[in-house]
Amino acid sequence: MTRNFTKILALSVAGVFSVCCAIAQPRLPEGYFWKKLPNGLEVVVIENSKVPLATIEIAVKNGAYTEGPEFSGLSHLFEHMFFKANKDYPNQEAFLKRTQELGAIWNGTTDVERVNYFFTFDRDSLKAGLKFMNAAIRFPIYREEDMKKERPVVDGEFQRAESDPGFQLWFGIQQKLWGDLITRKNPIGIHEVINTATPEKMMVIKDKYYFPNNSLVTICGDVKHEAAFALAESIFGDWASSGFNPHEKYPIPPFKPLTKSEYFIKETSIAQTPYMQLSWQGPAYLTDSASTVAADVFSTIVGLNASKFQQSLIDKGLASSASLGYTTSRFVGPIDIFVVPNPGKLKECYDELLNQVSQFVKSDYFTDEQLNDAKAILLRNSVHRKEKPSTLASQMSYQWCSTSLDYYTDLDSNYQKVSRADIQKYVSTYITGKPYAAGIIIAPELSKQQNVASFFVAK
Repeated sequence: MTRNFTKILALSVAGVFSVCCAIAQPRLPEGYFWKKLPNGLEVVVIENSKVPLATIEIAVKNGAYTEGPEFSGLSHLFEHMFFKANKDYPNQEAFLKRTQELGAIWNGTTDVERVNYFFTFDRDSLKAGLKFMNAAIRFPIYREEDMKKERPVVDGEFQRAESDPGFQLWFGIQQKLWGDLITRKNPIGIHEVINTATPEKMMVIKDKYYFPNNSLVTICGDVKHEAAFALAESIFGDWASSGFNPHEKYPIPPFKPLTKSEYFIKETSIAQTPYMQLSWQGPAYLTDSASTVAADVFSTIVGLNASKFQQSLIDKGLASSASLGYTTSRFVGPIDIFVVPNPGKLKECYDELLNQVSQFVKSDYFTDEQLNDAKAILLRNSVHRKEKPSTLASQMSYQWCSTSLDYYTDLDSNYQKVSRADIQKYVSTYITGKPYAAGIIIAPELSKQQNVASFFVAK
């Protein structure tokens, strides 16, 4: 399973024992407890007794950003193979039988900067669940017959995505935005690479990234942290460190800045409704963490019904939907405007969209009341997301993989500190007057009728 447009956040790790043991205790919310094992594995226990369940998650700093063209999509295939055979359960039938015995709900996801696996089950099965996870993460068996079955499953996800005009538009934008490094922003991969994957290639991924000093184990639910830490150390403590930092040994190449705006028009009969998108290269956590926070606040302001953006596009009938979003990333996150324009007013919608973007940097583009409303919405959303204990591990590991645990803990309070100056700095640095990628997906007949090629071009 892949997730695009998700908010994902990371913490760099050290590869040698002396550095691993010296890392500072991170700030954590109340009820969260952290420990780093001698092998570099970070363990977080979240005590939450709302329901008599426990969730175990392992997150690995792996994903699209670690993939050159020859491995594109294989982190995703690796995720699928996790739920197959291992040394304790020699085939998928045995694996699935064990999940039933544990009463487990399970899944995994692959993103740009994170791969994770999780199980939720009765709290009394915590030790058995940790052993089950340990066998799958450390001792997988990549059988050719299993891969033969799973390759078309993974490629089928890709094919289904391609039937969605929104995905086709998104993919075209990624090609313009990232150029030769597109595979490092596209978790779903390349058909040929997926369909020709071998057990040997799976082992390459494992031997690069699947080590304790590149992983986070989170135990969440009706548990006590002392007992949970003891179990985690007894089960994962002999998992050997790589002895190196994978992201230093296999560095991520820098994403090249756009030098000019790039446009494309995708004509296809599957686009029953036209979609339009503008995207910029936004801030990276590594170089401008403050702007990653300001970006979320500004996106929320723009989404308010009372915002100038919504009033100019939606209230005036130029579009049925219009949104601005930013994906927090360790390595250059995208800023996306997605619009569903009125099919009869495409040029008017596009012109007004550019007009709104040009005004983003103005000091009066939003009111103090709208700024405060946006901060209140972000706080409410955060409270709402944390109501379900089984989701807490996933929320935190997104952030562990792209920023840090401190960033995660401080995020709600930092939203409340964002000022007009912070937002203007973000907008002027990354949006206003900056090159962008622009695309529209549209039915051929409508494209011809509205003469889209005459106006949807770089100026």
